[in-house]
Amino acid sequence: MNRVFAAGLFLIAGFGVVVTLTKRPEPPRHPRVPVTEDMAQINQGKKLFARNCMRCHGPEATGTRIGPPLVHKIYEPSHHGDAAFFMAVSRGVKSHHWKFGDMVPVPGVKPEDVALIVGYVRWLQRKAGIF
Repeated sequence: MNRVFAAGLFLIAGFGVVVTLTKRPEPPRHPRVPVTEDMAQINQGKKLFARNCMRCHGPEATGTRIGPPLVHKIYEPSHHGDAAFFMAVSRGVKSHHWKFGDMVPVPGVKPEDVALIVGYVRWLQRKAGIF
């Protein structure tokens, strides 16, 4: 009986070690971007937005016939947090609010540039009274 108990205990402990060692890494956490009134940062974000996002999301993020407006209550921080923008740029997005189709990833945009773009979009949203 002691052998059976010891074997069971050994198996349970071994299983615990395996589970612990094979734990999946957590996805990267993206920073929350503070809304700024610093016009230098806003202008940097605006330039980066124009270069990387405007074709689909329009001037001042008002949308186009091929991409949704980001200055819209759907994209307010309580519904689409800042991390959603980081993930959209790096991974793309399946269409779920609009009928524009899926968004493809935007290669070559560094996380620090995404932060400036998000800051610009949040500034536009605040200016429009969305939050």
